[in-house]
Amino acid sequence: MQEKKIKVVIVGAGFGGIALAKALRKSPVDVLLIDQHNYHNFQPLMYQVATGGLEPGSIAYPVRRIFRYNKNITFRMGKVREVVPSENLLKTNIGDIPYNYLIIATGSQNNYFNFEPVRDRLLALKSIPEALNMRSFIFQNMEKALANIDNEPLEEIMNIAIVGGGPAGIELAGAISEMKRYVLPKDFPELDLSKMSINLYEASPALLSAMSEEASVKSLEYLKQLGVNVFLNTRVREYDGSLITLEDGSSFRTDTVIWTAGVKGAPLEGLPADSIVGGNRIAINEYNRVAGTTNIFAIGDVATHITEENPKGLPMLAPVAQQQGRHLAKNLKRVMKGRSMLPFEYLDKGVMATIGRRKAVVDLKVWKFQGTFAWLVWMFVHIMSLVGFRNKIVAFLDWMVNYFTYDRPLGLIIRPYKRSENGSESL
Repeated sequence: MQEKKIKVVIVGAGFGGIALAKALRKSPVDVLLIDQHNYHNFQPLMYQVATGGLEPGSIAYPVRRIFRYNKNITFRMGKVREVVPSENLLKTNIGDIPYNYLIIATGSQNNYFNFEPVRDRLLALKSIPEALNMRSFIFQNMEKALANIDNEPLEEIMNIAIVGGGPAGIELAGAISEMKRYVLPKDFPELDLSKMSINLYEASPALLSAMSEEASVKSLEYLKQLGVNVFLNTRVREYDGSLITLEDGSSFRTDTVIWTAGVKGAPLEGLPADSIVGGNRIAINEYNRVAGTTNIFAIGDVATHITEENPKGLPMLAPVAQQQGRHLAKNLKRVMKGRSMLPFEYLDKGVMATIGRRKAVVDLKVWKFQGTFAWLVWMFVHIMSLVGFRNKIVAFLDWMVNYFTYDRPLGLIIRPYKRSENGSESL
């Protein structure tokens, strides 16, 4: 009689979930990977899809194709409703799923803070559908500005506001400003683009607060060179769908507000109440085990291990999730061999962000640099991090064409997007 294998269930096909599953490919366990989408997407390049630089297929890859030759790994497309720790059971929309070990790698979601009531009037960038919505909305507004049948002020139609000065915010600001300079004049020669303003609002005193002062100062310089209006120490008070109002009472009229001002964890329902801590993240120990459980673990953005050295936990970055996934796989193998777990230690290899063509900032542990070389490093790292050989080639070719032609060729409005005032989007 064949011995029943241990069942490891991973919820989430992001960086952490994929890294963990890959590390268990040759292990004597049955791995089930669950995600509400059937693809893994490369979140750091989502803004490229939103601004017409890359197609969705260049940054996404089917999960089944990643593991098509690994017999001990299966995938199910489904949405988890809750976990029942006392029964070692997951309740999902595709049925109940038992587990021996459960790993939660569900990532993060937008944190709208006090803007939750008007979230449907904001554009976000946490998924490929949202990236496509943003791309459509921007180009729809250009078409709307040309027709202008309602006689709206052109500034309101064309202006763009970005709330949040982290990597996503500055990368979007840079890409959109390059569109305004190089792409829109070719596609919309009749428009007076001098009436279009791109404003970026950051509540703290500096951009890229998680990076070095050199990176912060240089990114601000780059954005100003590109014509972006950057407002530091500036908190947005409210938005009514056409007018942004700031804390000091000043305002900015725009149809397009992009929210990149914060994220929070996306934990599962059913976990012990005291395991959910600040930022809606799951509290874990040094072995990535969820507080109050014995066989449930969490990795990546949804998890946080709070220590004296890291009172806010590790940063919500892809390398953290990937390293946690690989380390947890080693620990699971050790446990199955009757050995004790080893504590996780994060190896910080550095962070980087790009602001535009030949404009990037890189912070390594012993070296900080900016400019063209930083941009080449950023491009190389991101291309090599894409899943799939075809994706690497297509992204490289698209960027080379963009570099030599100063163009972003993907201005298609395939699925028109319309903001809904009643809490749901309309296509």
